[in-house]
Amino acid sequence: MCRNIHQLHNFEPPATSDEVHAAALQYVRKVAGSTRPSQANQAAFDRAVAAIAAATAELLDELVTTAPPKNREEEAIKARARAEKRYAS
Repeated sequence: MCRNIHQLHNFEPPATSDEVHAAALQYVRKVAGSTRPSQANQAAFDRAVAAIAAATAELLDELVTTAPPKNREEEAIKARARAEKRYAS
């Protein structure tokens, strides 16, 4: 599950709210141990996702770096190359 959480800091263009929400959702799913909560737990699950997304957005807004922003396409190519090497038969 957590392999779907990607680095969000220092990209051009910056991470979108959808990307932040997706990372928060994956985190809560991992911690909760399920991808879909029961109806009894849905409200708590949704509150946790919202809180994690808000904390993540705040963190990203406050982080400072002197490194140049990364290119999303180049990073995706690098990730695919690592995956090919890792899962090669």
